Amino acid sequence: MMAETILRRAVLLAAGAIVAGCVTINIYFPAAAAEKAADRIIDEVWQLKDGASPPAKQPDAAPGETK
Repeated sequence: MMAETILRRAVLLAAGAIVAGCVTINIYFPAAAAEKAADRIIDEVWQLKDGASPPAKQPDAAPGETK
């Protein structure tokens, strides 16, 4: 009787661990926004190498907006 309870708890614990391990979180990164940010960073790095001062920070557009 005691062994059955321990076995049942172990099986339930293992099943819970398996279900929790199967959770996947997908995060969407818009390719256009990522490419635009990368281009901006590259431009800033090249300007700093040429001896220019860093440009003033411009506010980013909200998702879906164009500048």
